[in-house]
Amino acid sequence: MAELARRVVSIAVLLPLFVWVLVAGPPWLFTVLVVAVGLLANWEFSRMFAHAGVPVLRDAGLVWGGLVTLAFVRPERAGAAFALVVVGLLVASLDSRAAGPTRWQRVAVTLLGVCYVNWLLGHVLWLRAIPDGLHWVLLLVWITWVGETAAYVVGTLLGRHKLAPVISPGKTVEGALAQFVASVLAALTAGDWLFPGLQLRDALVVGVLLGVLGQVGDLVESALKRSVGTKDTGQVIPGHGGILDRIDGLLFNAPALFYYVTHGRAL
Repeated sequence: MAELARRVVSIAVLLPLFVWVLVAGPPWLFTVLVVAVGLLANWEFSRMFAHAGVPVLRDAGLVWGGLVTLAFVRPERAGAAFALVVVGLLVASLDSRAAGPTRWQRVAVTLLGVCYVNWLLGHVLWLRAIPDGLHWVLLLVWITWVGETAAYVVGTLLGRHKLAPVISPGKTVEGALAQFVASVLAALTAGDWLFPGLQLRDALVVGVLLGVLGQVGDLVESALKRSVGTKDTGQVIPGHGGILDRIDGLLFNAPALFYYVTHGRAL
């Protein structure tokens, strides 16, 4: 219960701050926030692998990761975002501190961090830039937060059956079902107060999509941590671990929601 209390306090402080930046703050402040979160998460990613003895180009990862996220300020800059990843790889390959397989291992891990953290997170900026972007970002955060909270509470209190014991021993089937149901319900009720005009079909599809992919994102991060023998990526947020632990589901949900809104709704 003490862990749950710390989670509640952290959310009570951070969630209103995020909403204020998104709703009341100038656009550049939201961009700065997203880029900063991406840099911190990339740093945690690099540190996690470095502590496990896996070579990584930490400085290059931070520089190129920050630029990749920044390239998402406008949706039409998709090409620039991909180009930055490629250029970053080429520059990193010129690193002379290691030769042979070790050099390419550094490049591979660094590129993985940039793509996994900064490229995926950049979709939040894309989402903000489209029509009704403010409401879509709020919906993204609302569904992800409600789903993850339900998974944690139900999994902690009622969880009996392990979902993926090899990857994440703490995840339970009960928690996974709770996250899915809560995500769908959060989406279906959002039109009444959070996103006026949200169509029932869109709410249902988005709830199902984010209720599933948010858990995939959680399991992917758990697999990465398991591969290097780490439980948490950091201790920045009391009750939640590191920044990367907090946004793991969001990293998969943001692209899913963006591509559904811009392409899937027309189907």
